[in-house]
Amino acid sequence: MGKQPNLYAFKDIDHLAKALRKYVLQCQSAGFERHNAFKVAVSGGSLPKTLAKALLAPSDENGSVDFSKWEIFFADERAVPLDHDDSNYKLLKEELLDKIPSSLGKPTVHTIDLQYLDDVQEMADQYQDVLMKSFAAKDSVKIPIFDLLLLGCGPDGHTCSLFPNHEILRESDAWVASVEDSPKPPPKRITLTLPVVTHGVKIAFVATGDGKRKILSDILDTEEGRSLPCGLVNEGGAERVSWFTDNGAVEGVGFPRRGSL
Repeated sequence: MGKQPNLYAFKDIDHLAKALRKYVLQCQSAGFERHNAFKVAVSGGSLPKTLAKALLAPSDENGSVDFSKWEIFFADERAVPLDHDDSNYKLLKEELLDKIPSSLGKPTVHTIDLQYLDDVQEMADQYQDVLMKSFAAKDSVKIPIFDLLLLGCGPDGHTCSLFPNHEILRESDAWVASVEDSPKPPPKRITLTLPVVTHGVKIAFVATGDGKRKILSDILDTEEGRSLPCGLVNEGGAERVSWFTDNGAVEGVGFPRRGSL
């Protein structure tokens, strides 16, 4: 068997957030050393709330967050206005961005271009252009390499807007793809493609609660689960992938857990 993802389980969200903070700060330091910036892709769901708990904690022995050098991208976004309840940007803004004290600096945040709400393919192309400006032109790099991707896991095993058995999982050329027929609303979205997600320097899933137990068991313990989007990320990212869970989410899961970061 090849190298495997890292599974960390904590007794509650507070302990998870503390470990996640340490992990993100390690990734931040590596990004600063690499190119004096920290390029992060984030998803929505419950992740922004947990992220705020982790990142807005006071400085500790692991250092402090320097948001002034952060570039935040969205691992996926819905084709809705930025103040719409379905917007991942709105969620991140309310849970994290609006609460960042000035002493920690202000991150650069790359949102979707609202003029393309009715043309998600054009929206995806435009967001890919944003990535090109930050990482390099598409003809000079095969794939943009994020310092860190912070992802969630849906009850069906989807992550970003990469859904099980969807043709988008086979997309190998584009960096950003459009989705017109998402199985969960809203139907129109854009998403980073699987090759971009799996090439991150570090990839972290945050999945908590008893409701995640069945899908995490499928993803981590079964052959069928390896073909789900989260399983494909595990396969492609291997030891660069870390799962941050609480005990309730992995009760009964046989996959070996790591003791600490």
